Amino acid sequence: MKRVGILGGSFNPAHAAHRHISVEAMRRLGLDEVWWLVSPQNPLKSPAGMASLAARLGSARAAARHPRIKPLAIESEMRTRFAVDTVAALQRRFPEIAFIWLMGADIVPQLHRWHRWRDFMRLLPIAVLARPRYMGGALISPAMVWARRWRQPIGSARRWTAWKLPAIIVLDIRQTALSATAIRAADPDWASRYDDGTIA
Repeated sequence: MKRVGILGGSFNPAHAAHRHISVEAMRRLGLDEVWWLVSPQNPLKSPAGMASLAARLGSARAAARHPRIKPLAIESEMRTRFAVDTVAALQRRFPEIAFIWLMGADIVPQLHRWHRWRDFMRLLPIAVLARPRYMGGALISPAMVWARRWRQPIGSARRWTAWKLPAIIVLDIRQTALSATAIRAADPDWASRYDDGTIA
């Protein structure tokens, strides 16, 4: 069975840290591919300052630079808005693929605000990837407290397809402080290089 990690996000813009955690996840989890799901609009983020989907997808294609990292706008195609619905749709569409959700530690403190977050965590395993400054808050967040009884040992990382759900693992990887916020501040016109209207 093909093993695919899902890295969802706004990618506003995508950058080298996304690539770094994807490559590390492939190595640590034994993944065949990582799919970057470029969200049309994160329900928890304001559309203010959000570049077009085409520009964000273009930046993801430029940043991926790896044959097994696949930037996609599949949520736009499937018309799903919430991660729980996106994952369910992907599992129906690709029954031959085992999926694991990849999540930066900065996202974990918000996870309990996701639509039907417990149902989401029961759909597929989750790998939390360490990021600077965020691990402390991640480990005491409501979702992690709820899920701590199902936290998997590091030694079982490559056996994630055998885990009973819900299941979560925290991977301590080499960290990078690069962020989309800093890139936007340094280069406010970044989207103009990618915004050609191309989604497919």
